[in-house]
Amino acid sequence: MEAYKQEFIEFMVESDVLKFGDFTLKSGRKSPFFMNAGAYVTGDQLHRLGLYYAQAINDRFGLDFDVIFGPAYKGIPLSVITAMGISELYGKQVRYCSNRKEAKDHGADAGNLLGTELRDGDRVIIVEDVTTSGKSIEETHPILMAAADVEVKGLMVSLNRMEVGKGGEKCALDEVADLYGFPTAAIVDMAEVSECLHNREVLGRVVIDDDIKAAIDAYYELYGAKK
Repeated sequence: MEAYKQEFIEFMVESDVLKFGDFTLKSGRKSPFFMNAGAYVTGDQLHRLGLYYAQAINDRFGLDFDVIFGPAYKGIPLSVITAMGISELYGKQVRYCSNRKEAKDHGADAGNLLGTELRDGDRVIIVEDVTTSGKSIEETHPILMAAADVEVKGLMVSLNRMEVGKGGEKCALDEVADLYGFPTAAIVDMAEVSECLHNREVLGRVVIDDDIKAAIDAYYELYGAKK
């Protein structure tokens, strides 16, 4: 496992973003882990998060693109900090763009987009916190396509939960890739999280002990992606 991936997994735990226990998800599933990207709240946390996204994007997609797009709402700060991270780590200047949930009908920035104006020929990377159903891409992909003749080069999320999506076999990230025809990736997936944290201490405590590991394995027997 790449060093930045292990650092990112520990960073999620240290930031109280990734928790283990007994949680009920929006889907109604009982899950032994839960991720809340809204727990990144300090300047240092956001700075580090942008650097991790930048490293993962460079690792999986390269730097041959022009715009970072973050779907509203959580994707808005992600697009900003990722553009900053790419500038800091690689000296490449990319623009950021996000959609508004409600279009603005006045002022110089009227419309349904924040940040840069999309131009024909722009190559776009989409950033999200996590993809569980593909709903946000379903909402924002038509907005991107209507704004200009752009090419989506990839979607990067922070964590691949590796659960079955709507089709009942593949994970949501793979379903998005199949449906829209662009590659998808995550900084880390839950298999890497389990490998990294099982019987290891972070902040002086074992995060995934044998009982939690067994609960995670049982969860994936029920809900894990089959392909």
